[in-house]
Amino acid sequence: MLEGKHILLGVTGSIAAYKTATLIRLLVKAGAEVKVVMTPLAKEFITPLTLATLSKNPILVDFFDPTNGAWNSHVSLGSWADMYLIAPASANTIAKMANGVADNLLLTSYLSAKCPVCIAPAMDLDMYAHPATQRNLKQLKADGVSIVEPDDGELASGLIGKGRMAEPEKITETLQLLLDEGLNNDLKGKTVLVTAGPTIERLDPVRYISNFSTGKMGFAIADECAMRGAYVILICGPVHGMQTKHTTQIKRIDVESAEDMYESAMEAFSKADIAILSAAVADYTPENIANQKIKKGPNDGPLVLRLKETKDIAEALGKKKRDGQRLVGFALETHDETKHAIEKMKRKNFDFIVLNSLNDDQAGFGYDTNKVTILFPNGKKKEYGLKSKCEVAKDILDELTSLD
Repeated sequence: MLEGKHILLGVTGSIAAYKTATLIRLLVKAGAEVKVVMTPLAKEFITPLTLATLSKNPILVDFFDPTNGAWNSHVSLGSWADMYLIAPASANTIAKMANGVADNLLLTSYLSAKCPVCIAPAMDLDMYAHPATQRNLKQLKADGVSIVEPDDGELASGLIGKGRMAEPEKITETLQLLLDEGLNNDLKGKTVLVTAGPTIERLDPVRYISNFSTGKMGFAIADECAMRGAYVILICGPVHGMQTKHTTQIKRIDVESAEDMYESAMEAFSKADIAILSAAVADYTPENIANQKIKKGPNDGPLVLRLKETKDIAEALGKKKRDGQRLVGFALETHDETKHAIEKMKRKNFDFIVLNSLNDDQAGFGYDTNKVTILFPNGKKKEYGLKSKCEVAKDILDELTSLD
């Protein structure tokens, strides 16, 4: 999403300036063109040569080059950029920005910028917590500046607390989200609950009952919701190697059993505007879990397992659903697909249900693609061809946001 974007990166005098090397590499790798403007003090922490090499553009520090009189126009820089990012943003620079001081090229470029502005503060914990700094940050927010909150951790002073500049990966992700807002922001201000992956039901300390769900569909939905501006609560069963792309707007809750997912979903649903239930939750769980490994004796016959029903998450949420709240379910079927999906939708009070069949090639568990049909309570039916799960997530959310 940063492909072809123009990023103006301001670097101030902070020990965190060393992180800008990695930040530039990530931005360039994502397809952005990066120009760097530094304060004079920033050169004491990282060399212009390093940043010029990584950005593939000359570094700008002064208003003009004294050797040839070439003028560095702050107005042109502000017009060129799609995003002005200042990282690290020192307490000194933040104070000057909040009060309109323009005593270097970085600050005059800020005052001339027509594009969105984002800062990543970096300073010691006492400086960050000081009322003056907090007042300045509040003023910048009121002026429309986006702020990537600093992290907690060990600081250059040796103290431990809030003030460390956010990691380059988090800053890059935030820029992507800010730039994406202009494309599709139809879920901004909404909280979306997404369930994903399988659950596992323990038999003993070494064995369990589960299914083949990988969580790919649910994770794609969570990322698409975040891309559209939502805050996402992602409740996922045991998944292997799955990560969301937008960690700043997604709260991930890892659970194991159907009971765990039920408890987490019931709590999260009260805060959610929308719930999308894509997890493959076990319908049955063992009546008793053995404390020791179940052993097979030389004269033992068949093993009989007694199972009991798990709590039905979708049905419970459907009964709890309040006016204005949306609930979307999934149905993975092997026969009489449409009939079973419609019955499930009505029984569980879904606003619509997403049906996919194991009879379709390259669809269902484990694949990066899916082929779905969306069924509505009024009898309407929309069929989609085989697509990537990211594209399917877009289709689902397009239908969701178009509901009356």
